[in-house]
Amino acid sequence: MNFIYNEPEEKGAYIQLLMILCYAIIGLIIGSVLSLAVILGVYGFDGLGNADLLTGGDATAIAVLKVSQVLTTGCMFILPPLMLAWTEKRKVSNFYGFIKPKISFLFLVFMIMLCSMPIMEWVGLANQKMILPDFLKPVENWMRNKEDEAMKMTILLLKTNNVFDFLINILVIALIPAIGEELIFRGGVQRSFTRMFKNPHVAIWISAFIFSAIHLQFFGFFPRLFLGAAFGYIYLWTGSLWYAMLAHFFKQCLCS
Repeated sequence: MNFIYNEPEEKGAYIQLLMILCYAIIGLIIGSVLSLAVILGVYGFDGLGNADLLTGGDATAIAVLKVSQVLTTGCMFILPPLMLAWTEKRKVSNFYGFIKPKISFLFLVFMIMLCSMPIMEWVGLANQKMILPDFLKPVENWMRNKEDEAMKMTILLLKTNNVFDFLINILVIALIPAIGEELIFRGGVQRSFTRMFKNPHVAIWISAFIFSAIHLQFFGFFPRLFLGAAFGYIYLWTGSLWYAMLAHFFKQCLCS
C-alpha cells in the first residue's frame, strides 16, 4: 500500500506575523542581555553607567560595539524567521526560496544597485532638507538627535586601522545585516503580507515601510523605503531570497 505524505498546512498569515513579532521581541531581549554581558565582561559595572566608554573611539570600545551589533542583529533579525520556518516544520531553504543564484542574475542585481545610487543620493538629499511645522519642532529635534546618534555610531563602526578591520567591517556592516534584514523583512514579513493581502505589491510596500521605519533614521526614511521596495521586487521577480540579500549587501558596500 502506498501512502502519500502531505505537509501540514501553514498557519494563517496573521498568526505568522504575530509569531515573527514575538520571536523578534524575544530575540531583542536575548541580544540585549548578551550585549550587556559583553560590556560587563570588558568594562565591569562602569560600562553600564558610562556611555562615553563605548563612544570613545578606542579599539576596545569599537570591538565591543561590533560584537554587540552582531549579537543584536543575529538575535533580532536572523533568529525570528528561522524560528518561524522551524515552527511551521519547513526547511528554511524551501520556506524562503533559497534558489541557487545564477551569475548573470547576480551581475544584473549589482548593476541595478549601482545605477540606483545616484537616484538614492538625490532622494536622500531631499529627505535631509525636510522641515516640520513649528508646532512639531520638538519632534524634529528628537528626529535629528536620533540621526546624529546613528551617524556617530556608524562612523565609529567604520573606523579601520588595517585590512583585518576592513574585513570585519564588511562582515558586521554589510554581510550580517543583509542576511538578517532580508530574512525577516522580505522572507518573513513580506511573505506573510503577500499571503494576507493576495497582492505582492501591497506586501512589498508595507514591508518596505516597516523596514525603513524600524531604523529610526527619519532623514533617511525615503531612500531606505525605496531600497526596501527594490529588494522586495527583486525577491518577487527572482523567487529567491539570495538575490535580495546580495542586493542589500552590494548597497551596504557601495554606501560604506
